Amino acid sequence: MLQNDLLIKACRKEKTFRTPIWIMRQAGRYLPEYRAVREKVSFLELCKTPELAAQVTIQPVDIIGVDSAIIFSDILVIPEAMGMRLSIEEGTGPIFEEPIRDLNSVKKLLRFDPTDKLKYVLDAVSLTKKELNSRVPLIGFSGSPFTLLTYMVEGKTSKFFSKVKSFIFQERDLAHHVLNLLAENIIDYLIAKVKAGTDVLQVFDTWGGILAPHHFDEFSLYYLTKIVEEIKTKVNVPIILFSKGSNSSLEKIAMTGCDVVGIDWTIDIGQARKSIGKYTAIQGNLDPTILYAEEEIIKEEASRILKNFGNGSGHIFNLGHGIHPDTEPSKLKCLVDFVKSESKKFHQ
Repeated sequence: MLQNDLLIKACRKEKTFRTPIWIMRQAGRYLPEYRAVREKVSFLELCKTPELAAQVTIQPVDIIGVDSAIIFSDILVIPEAMGMRLSIEEGTGPIFEEPIRDLNSVKKLLRFDPTDKLKYVLDAVSLTKKELNSRVPLIGFSGSPFTLLTYMVEGKTSKFFSKVKSFIFQERDLAHHVLNLLAENIIDYLIAKVKAGTDVLQVFDTWGGILAPHHFDEFSLYYLTKIVEEIKTKVNVPIILFSKGSNSSLEKIAMTGCDVVGIDWTIDIGQARKSIGKYTAIQGNLDPTILYAEEEIIKEEASRILKNFGNGSGHIFNLGHGIHPDTEPSKLKCLVDFVKSESKKFHQ
């Protein structure tokens, strides 16, 4: 039994005495304690060392007081496990030396066993679960098939996504083959994470919003639905879907069978609740850059989100995307403490 099960209850729209809060990228560079660990190892070494991954996963629970831990890892461990060579360079980000652009490169991609290729992540989950000692839930995550495909085709972060869009439109069948293979690997991986100890799952569709709505249906939503449906037949944990920039598709995302829809800061949370609140819980949606402001402004913006969502259950407070690495930890602590206190009035 979890000592703090607010996140689980909110995912299921059950009654809670306040709104739970956790933060995307909460285990990361904004924390001096995280940077102290990173001084000793590279990013990928940190991901692949279960003891260190567990340590940084738990840091924001101890230091900031968030209502959940999210396992420290990276979405691109999946393409790496499929056979692609991944490097992560400071100041540049992830790089795939040999992007997939044609049939020959696609043929090299593997359907893998996560208990073998990604054992280090599962070991980190098990160790973190043990060290959390039932204090808060543990979230496991994956990138969505389309978001992973963008990195696999572009080879790195991109401004215009011209290569991946050329690929999906010029090599449609091949693109769907890769997306389906990714979906199957993601399903196996997320189920393995649950078996290792995660209590909640989140799928990050970071680049879903670069697609026109009808292309989002074809290249992203279809595979998100497949993932949710197949996982739900195997394990019983809440699933959060977060597709940044996909406000025009919120109702379709809610109908995938997920338990929670994450929203970015470009839509009013009250509007989102009117649209999909009868189907799912909602996670979000403070603009991460508000954390650069003075504490009173942070409180005002958080209060506005709480008021706009309104009374009752089904809200998980979060940012509309990941926390920026130059954020002051004290500002995040201010936000977390304020939400914990102020949200109680909306649950009486």
